[in-house]
Amino acid sequence: MNKQWPELSYNEAKDTYETLHMWTQIVGKIKLSKQPWINHSWHVTLAVTPVGLTTSGLMHANKHFQIDFDLIQHKLKVITNTRLTRMFDLQGLSVAAFYENLVRALNELNINININLVPNEIADAIPFDKDKTHATYNPRYATALHQALLNAQTVMTQFRSEFTGKCSPVHFFWGSFDLAVSRFSGREAPMHPGGIPNLPDRVAREAYSHEVSSCGFWPGNESVPFAAFYSYIYPEPEGYKNAEILPAEAYYDTNLGEYILPYKAVCDADDPSLKLLEFFRSTYDAAAKLAEWDRPSLENKAIPG
Repeated sequence: MNKQWPELSYNEAKDTYETLHMWTQIVGKIKLSKQPWINHSWHVTLAVTPVGLTTSGLMHANKHFQIDFDLIQHKLKVITNTRLTRMFDLQGLSVAAFYENLVRALNELNINININLVPNEIADAIPFDKDKTHATYNPRYATALHQALLNAQTVMTQFRSEFTGKCSPVHFFWGSFDLAVSRFSGREAPMHPGGIPNLPDRVAREAYSHEVSSCGFWPGNESVPFAAFYSYIYPEPEGYKNAEILPAEAYYDTNLGEYILPYKAVCDADDPSLKLLEFFRSTYDAAAKLAEWDRPSLENKAIPG
């Protein structure tokens, strides 16, 4: 395995991922409450930084602030433009304790919040202030996940640069706990059916209001119990699931309606970044070709391949 691409084990790190997922939802909902709506929910996302995840700049009254997960020193930090800061250790906290600590820190900085305490996109969700079930944080697993996110972000940023049409930033969605980048054809899409647990249908329908080809990375879940990269198109054109895709380890998951490339296959490659870029390019090429996107006007011809 390439030393720059750390080993990830969903089975070993599952408890840490689930706890961190709920923590990012709390922070993400605070960002949601402080931002104007931006199409496709781009305003709610977190950004990957050299040390972890951040809300980037937010505002309350006349105060500018941001909330950072430091996954190197394993702390949650709130910083402001008034030089006042608050921080606390991540280890040993349940979701309920994390929420309590963060609310206290914000109150001490005279930053008030009002968020929905029910997690999104989670079936049988436990409200944050009641959740003492998720209380595991292993620093080694968190640091490895962070390094994987940094690596994925680098490749996804390269892939994003090859498209001149409407395209999202490379950003971290705390609802689904994944890093994603999305390309749009510019055409409207049929209404999304919705039905995502604890997510209003209107949000899903706005997110998928236009034809989109998305790719990304997540560390695993119950449906795919291993770290993986994914790629899909909405709406899916006829023949997409049977397209010839690279690399050989990639496959179409009929339950998810997405192409999957196991993270381990990327790690084991002589050139992990090139292998991952091959997957993103190949699945997009099949999607855009079958959906008859106006590719000459959407793609950056200065980029080879």
